[in-house]
Amino acid sequence: MTSRTTIFALSTAPGRAGVAVIRISGPNAGMALNVMTSKRPKPREAAGRKIIDPTTGELLDRGIVLWFPAPKSFTGEDAAELHLHGSIAVVRAVLDALALLPDCRLAEPGEFARRAFDNGKIDLTQAEGLADLIDAETEGQRRQALRQSQGALSELYEEWRQTLIRAAGLVEASIDFTDEADVAEDAFSQGRAIIEDLSRRIGSHLQDNRRGEILRSGFHVVLAGPPNVGKSSLLNALARREAAIVSEEAGTTRDVIEVRMDLAGLPVVISDTAGIRETQAAVEREGIRRTVARANEADLVIWLTDLTAPETSLPKDLRAMADRTLLVVNKIDLAPQDSQPVLPDDMIAISVRTGAGLDLLQDRLAAIARERMAPDETPALTQDRHRRLLEAAMEDLSAFLQGSPHETELRAEDLRRASIAIGKITGRIDVEDVLDQIFSRFCIGK
Repeated sequence: MTSRTTIFALSTAPGRAGVAVIRISGPNAGMALNVMTSKRPKPREAAGRKIIDPTTGELLDRGIVLWFPAPKSFTGEDAAELHLHGSIAVVRAVLDALALLPDCRLAEPGEFARRAFDNGKIDLTQAEGLADLIDAETEGQRRQALRQSQGALSELYEEWRQTLIRAAGLVEASIDFTDEADVAEDAFSQGRAIIEDLSRRIGSHLQDNRRGEILRSGFHVVLAGPPNVGKSSLLNALARREAAIVSEEAGTTRDVIEVRMDLAGLPVVISDTAGIRETQAAVEREGIRRTVARANEADLVIWLTDLTAPETSLPKDLRAMADRTLLVVNKIDLAPQDSQPVLPDDMIAISVRTGAGLDLLQDRLAAIARERMAPDETPALTQDRHRRLLEAAMEDLSAFLQGSPHETELRAEDLRRASIAIGKITGRIDVEDVLDQIFSRFCIGK
């Protein structure tokens, strides 16, 4: 991808709609407006214009045109937008006309955001936040993605990177003042104190129970239990549609069935699984194996039994999930009115058939999910990529803190590696920053 070419693309969803937006970016964006409209509008002011085929002069549509001269545009380049009537024919005709202009081509996936990054308009975490904002399905996801796209994580990680650079400057300076032992020792001690504090902050950020990643991908709940206790019926009731086949025949569910839902603004993924029992059927045994595997990866397991046999003890394969299990008993409508069963205090009683207790169950699910994804003043980790790079940085900081202070060059290398790891998160990596810090603080050579 090169900024010497001008790119264009349909930015709204394809298909028939009330309005379609075509975005143009690059050195020939202004030229495209000149030849396809009667008059280029003033910067950042919407204007009604005829959209004309530059080769034939044919009127293609009447729409709204916007002009964003560089550098005040999303990409940092000259950019324009054509707001058209959203018919398939109009969009196709305008795209075809743009393709005939010199050095203009259809954009590749993500190329507008890539150019914004290349031109310093956004960093990598903001680009990831923008992608998450586009994919957001719930209110919680929208808020997190919007915060990230506006630079909340960028500011945090850039502060940490600058702190590392400052500490590295002190350590590097201690090398230059080796002939003055007290100055060198003082500079190194200052750098070490900075790293001790930074290490604690990054460690706390990593120990967040993966709340940001869960909010981004969904809180995973697995419905598990013996056959024929109503797992598939419960899934359908929670999803409010027929997502799973319901049958009185044991072993009907053989594979994992997932349903994504919005629960009080939080993304929840509920999986219906095969009933757990002793069986010789190879296919059913494979289904049970998948149930156990999915349950052990879940954020929460709903262990569902029915009133005829309210089992409160988990099978041995799921006992490791005991602290992440919610006990639920179904079919309470079958209990005689004058003889209600005595259930454990932590067990929720429901009837999928009548709907009794379902509101309580959903409220409990929402409360558990909200607690796991509890908001915090500090922006949360949202990507596995961020976590892996921060863990790599922590290894380097640990090497610095545990290493010999007399091997100053090696300790400086530890900090350089940590700085690069954090810089990779946002895409800001500049080895000259350390030198700038040294010169500004210690006036070396003066």
